[in-house]
This record gives sequence, structure tokens and C-alpha cells, in this order.
Amino acid sequence: MNGDEQHWYAARVKYRTEKKLKTFFLREEVNIQHFIPFRTVGRVRAGQWRKEEEPVIPCLIFVRADYTTALSLPDQSGFTINYLRNFETGKFREIPDKQMQDFMMVLNLEEKGSIIIDHELKRGDKVRVIRGVFAGIEGELVRVQGHKRVVIRLEGVCSLATTYIPPDFLEKIK
Repeated sequence: MNGDEQHWYAARVKYRTEKKLKTFFLREEVNIQHFIPFRTVGRVRAGQWRKEEEPVIPCLIFVRADYTTALSLPDQSGFTINYLRNFETGKFREIPDKQMQDFMMVLNLEEKGSIIIDHELKRGDKVRVIRGVFAGIEGELVRVQGHKRVVIRLEGVCSLATTYIPPDFLEKIK
């Protein structure tokens, strides 16, 4: 493993520390590329209606850094950061850039109806979306809730499914 090469890593963090970590990653002296998806929800607190941000996937963050920097982040930040590991090699699980880009795109379009799937699905055809809001996404074609969807898998982390995609918007990847 080249220590200078940057990779995406997924990590588990303590409950409700995601916003604090986001603030830490954005500090000028740190400036770490990261992805922590949030959604806005409305809540009544102390008798008043408020809009608050909450993580889409609680206790899970994504960091893009070289291995040495990733190792140093728990000490630098003062927060518990446990990177998900590849069980076969024992090393941090690296997420390919294309998978992470597709994952971020689908999650950023969440209001269009993407859903998170935290269990393995039956593997289907490898497909690429060629039209529509998900154009460029690559994943597996599956049926979820009776509809065809494209699933982006972050192996050992989680999976994410798009909304229904018409068959003529898809091409099979060989």
C-alpha cells in the first residue's frame, strides 16, 4: 500500500459526532476531503418548530486521504474514528473513486427517492444509466419493492438504491 496515495475510506464514529467531525474536516489547517450526507428534518423542540440537519446514515462517515493522514485523524480530531477493514487483508477498506462518486451522486439526489439498503441483495446484471438524473451511474440491476432499481454497493459498508429507472435508460455493462 502506497502511503501517499489517496483513497476513500469508510469509518464508524460515535453517535451524534458527525457534525463536529464535519466542522473539524473543514478547518483551514486540516481541510480533509470528506462526505457525510445530511438531510434536513423538521422537529418540535421546546415547543417550537425547528429545522435540523441529521445524518442520512448515522455513525458513518467517508474520508478521502492517504493512509498516514487517515491514521492520524482520530488523534488530531479527538474523536473516535474506526475505519472499516477488509476482513481478508486486515487493511482499511478502500472505496474506488467511481463507486464513491456514484454513491455521493445518488445520495445527493435523495429527495428524488433513493433509498438506503443495509443488507446484501441478490446480484443482478451490471448496468450503466445512460439517461435521466442518474446518467453515468454504474451498479447492479435489482428489484426492490417491485421496481427495477440500480444499486451502488460499497462492499462491506452499505448499498444504495436509486428510484425506479425505465429499462430504456439502462445499458448492460459487459
